[in-house]
Amino acid sequence: MMDASYELQIAIVGALKSDGAVRRLVGDRVYDNVPRDANGKIATANFPYISLGPEQTLPDGYDCQDGSEITIQIDAASRAVGFPEVKKIADAVRKVLHDADLALVENALVSIEFESRRVLRDPDGKTSHAVITFRAVV
Repeated sequence: MMDASYELQIAIVGALKSDGAVRRLVGDRVYDNVPRDANGKIATANFPYISLGPEQTLPDGYDCQDGSEITIQIDAASRAVGFPEVKKIADAVRKVLHDADLALVENALVSIEFESRRVLRDPDGKTSHAVITFRAVV
């Protein structure tokens, strides 16, 4: 059986890339691994973009069923002045994924819920960053 978190990642990326509002904001720039320079230090992707952040999977078995509770972070990055653009991207991500009916091939998504959003400036002083967190039960 396919790893539940990997299968969920595939579904999340597909949902984000196919949503019209998200596409208008970031195009097809939804990354698992943001393109970087040869030293791996500076992102070379065009802004704005969405990337997958850290995730945590905890066992959540019941009634003799294997299950997982997956907390996944989605990041949005913008170089536009201020926070408005990154907040619009974060809101579009929330609208796509909160209570979404994402199709998984080998596992079953019970629920996916928006947990939190944090907006901050990156240390480079140029990049606005939104951290959007979801909890999924698979």
